[in-house]
Amino acid sequence: MSGKAQYASELTKPPIPDESVSKYAVDPLEFDPVAERKLVRKLDYHIVPIIMLLYLFSFLDRVNIGNARLYGMEEDLGLRGNQYQTAVSILFVTYLLSELPSNLVLKKFRPSRWISFITTAWGIIATLQGLTQSFAGLIVCRLLLGLVEGGLFPGAAVYLTFFYTKRELALRIGYLFVSAAIAGAVGGLLGYGIGFMDGVSGQRGWRWILIIEGLPSFVLGIATWFLLADNPETAHYLSPDEKELMRLRRARQAGQTESAQRFHRKDVYAGLKDWKIYAFCAGQFGTDTMLYGYSTFLPTIIKGLGKWTTAQTQALTIPCYAVGALSYVVIASFSDRQQKRGLYTVIFGTISVIGYGVLISNSSTGVHYLGCFLVAMGLYVCCGLPLAWLPSNQPRYGKRTTATGLQLTIGNASGIMAPFLYPTAEGPRFVKGHAVSLALVGMSSVLFAFMSWYLSQKNRRRERGEEDEKVANMSESEIDELGDASPRYIFTI
Repeated sequence: MSGKAQYASELTKPPIPDESVSKYAVDPLEFDPVAERKLVRKLDYHIVPIIMLLYLFSFLDRVNIGNARLYGMEEDLGLRGNQYQTAVSILFVTYLLSELPSNLVLKKFRPSRWISFITTAWGIIATLQGLTQSFAGLIVCRLLLGLVEGGLFPGAAVYLTFFYTKRELALRIGYLFVSAAIAGAVGGLLGYGIGFMDGVSGQRGWRWILIIEGLPSFVLGIATWFLLADNPETAHYLSPDEKELMRLRRARQAGQTESAQRFHRKDVYAGLKDWKIYAFCAGQFGTDTMLYGYSTFLPTIIKGLGKWTTAQTQALTIPCYAVGALSYVVIASFSDRQQKRGLYTVIFGTISVIGYGVLISNSSTGVHYLGCFLVAMGLYVCCGLPLAWLPSNQPRYGKRTTATGLQLTIGNASGIMAPFLYPTAEGPRFVKGHAVSLALVGMSSVLFAFMSWYLSQKNRRRERGEEDEKVANMSESEIDELGDASPRYIFTI
């Protein structure tokens, strides 16, 4: 082995194995793995609970209209035909329009301030939604709610990349989907409990559901201003040594230069022109169709399986969400350790496809309820893993925030369509809704399988040196600034 090759080989042995380490690094980054694990635990303690609560209340405020429907909302507001579905879907018009712009201004306005502002705003709007008196008023509330809520998930996903490496990201983004599952389960419990307030102060139960579930977001939004750090450098809970360790962790990842962590317009343009990002967006659209259709209409679907009371329907939704959350936490842990995103996304997407097939089949109530569990098993895995997969392959901040914004914007566009897949007139079987969801999740599974294959082939080419001619006349610093376009960058598959 030549001296140069031996030196490069030595540099690929960090204390904690990380596939993102550049085999051409200049300085060996050596630090105590015990200290790193302690640091990650501290990050989890200070970041994860806040982010989980933010998304829990966001998701709850967005989909609790499904529980409100069970307590007389349509009757009180005089909703006819597809007006309920319109009210559900209209939120996503402004939600989509705000996602990418919100991500692009996240650093400019500071994450703690921006996320605090949008959370407080949606808390106020979600609460006032319970006071609306007409279909028009409900539409206005839903449009405003989408406008301010749209920035949270893409902002949270990018925010997590400021603190965690690609080997830690899937589980932390997974906590957001655990929050969504908890919101679904808690929404059912709260809907059941708050439903007993029907008639209190002359207000119907559905109004109390929206009002009571909206108030915590307002309080949390104010608290976020003080609790959320903007970045590792300003994190009050990190000591100087821990901040230095954060810097070393970032430098250990290929393409994570100081310049790459700043916003550059050229990176935004690079993201807008990268076909791989749009492939992920198309896959996200298919899986998000399942997410919004299932999360919003699960009470309606289960109610159609038998002669359940409203309370029984709410209770039967909880085990489904629990299975979905548990599946994601377990699989995200394996995915982070093995750095395999595509494999698990495809496997669990296939499980959801089977679940929809069971729901479509002419079977007994018990078998159909089993189908709900099968869909839930794959739901958060094949929605959540791609949201960790794409940004972990974008070392430059501008391209990463653009990629995540696009992925969520196009993915969440399915929220406009999903409510119309389950019109009341097609109950209780909802064959069309299940069939369309099955087809789109199947499409997404095929797309993600292709992307996993493509990126693995790309890695093999780079490992064989077949793309090295692209940087033949470039300096080491210039190569480092190429991000994922560098022939030395290895993709997570």
